[in-house]
Amino acid sequence: MQQQWSAVDNFMISSLIPEDDILSQVLENNKRAGLPEHDVAANQGQFLALLVRITQARRILEIGTLGAYSAIWMARALPADGKLITLEADPGHAGVARQNIRLAGLNERIELIEGPALNTLENFANVQPFDLIFIDADKPNNPRYLEWALHYSHPGTLIVGDNVVRDGEVINGQSDDARVQGVR
Repeated sequence: MQQQWSAVDNFMISSLIPEDDILSQVLENNKRAGLPEHDVAANQGQFLALLVRITQARRILEIGTLGAYSAIWMARALPADGKLITLEADPGHAGVARQNIRLAGLNERIELIEGPALNTLENFANVQPFDLIFIDADKPNNPRYLEWALHYSHPGTLIVGDNVVRDGEVINGQSDDARVQGVR
């Protein structure tokens, strides 16, 4: 099944997404640093950028940064005065993400906050609501991330969750996989 999804992604990417040297370098940096290969596919990145434009988002919250690949896609779609805040628990991932954000020239548009997302979300002080929230972190905590996303939303905020199908296991109410349970 995964092989078929990958083939569809590759077809869509080669047909619809132009080559981007910066984003290619970001993926190479992530691989060289040994980050897990959990980045969104390029067509998904393009879709996230489209959502930013369609919703006319000015403020984005990303829960789960990894190497900042999806953050870069979304931040590029923001208006000049837009802001993306991304949360990353792993210091190694955050270090790679900072390098990638700098490489993309988006230091002014992307703020990376390092530390466990739930702690950060709990301790945000005087934060303005977000227009778009992308949840792509540890799946067992998805219900709690969604609660915080609703807390930091306003009417019209778009909340997007990644990896929700879980290879079809999301329909299995008996699954003991914490990631599946978090999505359900």
